[in-house]
Amino acid sequence: MALIPSTQDAREGSNGAAGTSTPPAHAPTPPSTPLRPASIYHASGKAISDSVASFADTTSVANESIADDLKSKKSKKAKKDRRGLSEGDESGIAHADSRYARLNMTLLGCAIIAALSSVNYGWIIGSINIPAQIIEQCSTGPQTWTNGFPSCIPMNSTLWGLVVGLTPLGAWAGAVFSGVCADRFGRKYTLMLNNIFFVIGAVLSGTATTIAQLAVGRFVSGIGCGVASNVVSIYNSEASTIKSRGFLGGFQQLMILTGLFISQVVSIGLSKAPLWRVLFSVSAAIAIVQTVLLYFIPESPKYLASKGKVDQSQASLQTLRTNLDITFEFEDLLAAVEASQIDATLPKPSLWQVLTGKTEHDLRHLVFCALFLMLAQQWSGAKGVMFYSTEILTSAFHLSKTQKETIPNIAQLLTLGIGGIGAVAVIIGMNILDKIGRRTVLIWSSLATSVCAAVIVVATKVDVGPLVATTMYVFNLVFQSGAGFIPYLTASEILPYYALGSISGLAAATNNLTLFVVSFIFPTLNDALGPYLFVPFIITNFTTFLFGVFMMPEAKGKPVSQVVEEYQGPMHIVAGPFKRNSHPGTADTSAVYESQPAKDV
Repeated sequence: MALIPSTQDAREGSNGAAGTSTPPAHAPTPPSTPLRPASIYHASGKAISDSVASFADTTSVANESIADDLKSKKSKKAKKDRRGLSEGDESGIAHADSRYARLNMTLLGCAIIAALSSVNYGWIIGSINIPAQIIEQCSTGPQTWTNGFPSCIPMNSTLWGLVVGLTPLGAWAGAVFSGVCADRFGRKYTLMLNNIFFVIGAVLSGTATTIAQLAVGRFVSGIGCGVASNVVSIYNSEASTIKSRGFLGGFQQLMILTGLFISQVVSIGLSKAPLWRVLFSVSAAIAIVQTVLLYFIPESPKYLASKGKVDQSQASLQTLRTNLDITFEFEDLLAAVEASQIDATLPKPSLWQVLTGKTEHDLRHLVFCALFLMLAQQWSGAKGVMFYSTEILTSAFHLSKTQKETIPNIAQLLTLGIGGIGAVAVIIGMNILDKIGRRTVLIWSSLATSVCAAVIVVATKVDVGPLVATTMYVFNLVFQSGAGFIPYLTASEILPYYALGSISGLAAATNNLTLFVVSFIFPTLNDALGPYLFVPFIITNFTTFLFGVFMMPEAKGKPVSQVVEEYQGPMHIVAGPFKRNSHPGTADTSAVYESQPAKDV
């Protein structure tokens, strides 16, 4: 650092600069010169004084500049620390701490490959919508046989509801054993093996000649859907970074709706006999392609660590965190796995103990919330719109037999938009969820869905087809942007580890069994209620709205331990106009929790 020179040094420097330095002692004495007037010396002294002051000022400015530079460097270092940048590797290049990283392209690519099972799920539930009347009612003409295959498989609405409903029933069966398979074979290899169900189901459905064969094919495909719905969520959750967890949490629902939308677009060209068989067979092609691609993505780091494969786990995590420093995240991962293994040696509470509140924490309210949301999601009417929108719109627009035979007709074209807007809605919801909170999104989504259901009833009663179609679009938009995917996130965000497995299985079973019932009875309800078909869904969605206002816990920015502490106990009102600060912890204390290690509950 430059030092400020003394006045004497400065004066000598000034004199030297003027050519008046004192000669050495051995030098000859210069000849005497006449004395200068005092005024000259006075002026010279003033000039020297000014020069010294100027030099001091300049040096002071330089020192201030150096101090500012040091402050700037400290500020940049602080910012670097806040961003999680490391000090640098051997080459001096700083890498970001993976704990603070957002979604990267490698992680996104792996999530997409895993979620191809979800795309297949969406394809299976969407591909049967548009060609429904062609298959069950032979709307394009009487049944004919070509090369041993019938052009259609006529049946009544009850049997058709059973065929459609067997897919979610199979999904329930798949969800029951999917967790065991994922823990035994790994997440990646379970998805590979699961594609066997998709291939067999596609072959049975695509070659169906009887109602029974078509029904069995749909059930087997449903098993694949159930396994996919559980394992894809596990893989993406364990592969995600902290900051990408919210996005990847809704990613599965987005991919399901994407598959549904694509299937409906393709259905326009493949609805006529015998092309609807090709439509059902595409599921096998998706499964085969995914099986090949799965070889190129890493296994879940958490799963590998839980099996004692530490080196493989570290390599897997590094693959998912390209160009990031995984040191601290990997240490956290190993600590979490070790804690879970210790917990595994302890006696776990039974499902009955969890349901009755006889555990370390009384979880009755939180369990009720997780189960209610899964139940309410399927009673919203949204799946009925997905499965039967073509038939609803055909009735709303009073299409004649000739118009039904025309492909594509207006009902089929409008069905495409309903599927597409659902995918857009999930993207919207994923982006607002972490900003305004789960509870707020659920409240407004369920209220808007209830209002839309009421408008559909009125529009159907007064026979305004365009209003029915428009409101169905809005119905799907507001539902899928909140109430459609929040139930899938809730259990893992509000339940402690020791209860998560049993309650997640029960919630998945509740969801799929309810979907089976809704899918099965929807055609019967349509025949029985006519224009009042959506009246039950007005009630169910408004009930979900009231649940959100008074009973829904808010998990935004909170570790599970904090949520459990705030909302444990029997079922009770936790918020709303008649309940303020119902828990001591309802103030925003997330910053305090985040600054301390969360308790593994």
